[in-house]
Amino acid sequence: RIVAGDRDAFCALMRRHNQTLYRTARSILKDDAEAEDAVQDAYLLAYRGMGAFRGEAKLSSWLVRIVVNEAIARTRKRKRRAEIIRLDGDVESAVTAEEIAMDAVAPGQPEQGALRAETRRLLEKKIDGLPDAFRTVFVLRAVEEMSVKEVAAALNIPEATVRTRFFRARGLLREALAREVDFAFEDAFAFAGERCDRIVAGVLARIEE
Repeated sequence: RIVAGDRDAFCALMRRHNQTLYRTARSILKDDAEAEDAVQDAYLLAYRGMGAFRGEAKLSSWLVRIVVNEAIARTRKRKRRAEIIRLDGDVESAVTAEEIAMDAVAPGQPEQGALRAETRRLLEKKIDGLPDAFRTVFVLRAVEEMSVKEVAAALNIPEATVRTRFFRARGLLREALAREVDFAFEDAFAFAGERCDRIVAGVLARIEE
């Protein structure tokens, strides 16, 4: 239907895969607006190339691969890094620097707003701190809940590599979040501020009764 020009069918396809493709692009670009642009460009490429899709892989894997290529192309164009992201190469040499960067992130102070929103922002920040190749694998496996086989097909890497990177990403993320919890213990059940004033005022009021 899409190949035949059915726009409604294409809209349905986009709404079904928007979240997965956005998260994929965001995991590479680490920029919300640019990730949206990358997804739009990827959809245009998919629309124009839909006639060549033969169903040898899942449609979702095919779309993810397109958006991955588009996102990587954007990193080359903007030249923000001296070394181009490689999802199929050796990333072990970059791990140490990335771990140091994660350690250097100052702990948040989620004193305002909803706890769920603060937790989500903290998690997103720590996921952004993962090494590039690990981050994309983690997002597809843990956030999008794609299978090892699907991720391997989408990123064009061996299934064993997917398992290894996901395991390492999960370990790095767990360590980063554990550090945040350690810092949070210092502020747990804080007694300063309004609570302290309220108790003092209550006691004084009762004394004066």
